[in-house]
Amino acid sequence: MRFQKLTLFVSVFLACSFVVAQPTVQPVNIVITPNHDNWEYAMGEPSTFTIQVLKFGVPQKNVMVHYQIGPERMKPIKEDSVLLKDGRFTTSGIAMKEPGFLRCVATAMVDGKQYRNLTTTGYDISKIQPVVTKPADFDAFWKSTTAELAKLPLDTKMTLLPERSSAKTNVYHVNCQGYGGSRIYGILCIPKATGRKYPAVLQVPGAGVRAYGPDLELADQGVIVLTIGIHGISVILDPSVYADLVVGGLKSYFTSNMDDRDKYYYKRVYANTIRSNDLIFSLPEFDGRSLAVSGGSQGGALSIITASLDKRVKYLAAMYPALCDLTGYAANRAGGWPHMLSANNVANTSNPKVINTLAYYDVVNFAKAVNIEGYYTWGFNDETCPPTSFYAAYNSINAPKQASIFHDTGHWTYAEQRSRYTNWLLSKLKQ
Repeated sequence: MRFQKLTLFVSVFLACSFVVAQPTVQPVNIVITPNHDNWEYAMGEPSTFTIQVLKFGVPQKNVMVHYQIGPERMKPIKEDSVLLKDGRFTTSGIAMKEPGFLRCVATAMVDGKQYRNLTTTGYDISKIQPVVTKPADFDAFWKSTTAELAKLPLDTKMTLLPERSSAKTNVYHVNCQGYGGSRIYGILCIPKATGRKYPAVLQVPGAGVRAYGPDLELADQGVIVLTIGIHGISVILDPSVYADLVVGGLKSYFTSNMDDRDKYYYKRVYANTIRSNDLIFSLPEFDGRSLAVSGGSQGGALSIITASLDKRVKYLAAMYPALCDLTGYAANRAGGWPHMLSANNVANTSNPKVINTLAYYDVVNFAKAVNIEGYYTWGFNDETCPPTSFYAAYNSINAPKQASIFHDTGHWTYAEQRSRYTNWLLSKLKQ
């Protein structure tokens, strides 16, 4: 049983964390090529997809391929199987009549193993508008929450972790008083060199329950880095503890009390990102002004939310944000992770209390108030956080923004993509 729990923990970690590496290379690869180099189309313009199956880079003939084409996460418009007599096949053209994304998914059996790949084309993506609406008392609700938070003492506790520190950076396990009687735990990196002040980054986490380590790559370049967990537990425990929580008390935490806006799990989480910034501002080594927030997936969502709620944040960097336009499914299109309103969750979809609560936590409604410069990166092939959902949020941002698109990426990043992301952060913080 212990081994099963640990295996499940590892699986959830790989699925939910802030993934920065591309998928494992395999001997067989299904290549799906759209007929536009930039993967983007005008409304009504047909997308065609050329499908090839490569083995050791060589096109394979007489392989049977099954493919589906349709809006992401929706019922396919076209579905068929075809034999690749000449090693390739081009689908008939299909167009979208509304802004969004069209996805071709192909599978093939080669040498007794099934392979799968997908390619997604975008239609007038700058015109994608959110389905979710902003409650009239949205701003008042969060203003009241942050006012409650401000009354609490910080009560910071820091423990040096010399075994995790570097020649240039001290690493600490920290915790402080959070919202609603909770504690916030994280890993804090502070440059060792004295006599100067440093910029800072708050790193907010992707989904899951796990330990965290120091970001010495960033910290060693002269940046304070605070990496937080969101569950109110230490982030340096034995892996078996997190494995137990994944199948126990924190299983599906993102749906906990989501029929009550005041008790929903994420209320404490959102508030505690602000309290984490309080901790940074309390540090004598911090320069008092150069603060960025950064994260991917759930962390991408928390980055946008933190920047919206806390005007002390000066720069925002987010990868494929989750929790965007959650009610998109009501308009028969993909909504954001964790898809609690998809067709598989009819009970939630038909519960007005759930719909009401989620409007107070949807990234779209925070994005509208973002007023700082931001860097955003993602790909069109993300199946965890559908691009339709995060474009609904991105298009709602009126502040200066830069989107770095690596079209074929899903819920992962290339090393080059990550490098650009980090370099953008450093360029802003070191101004």
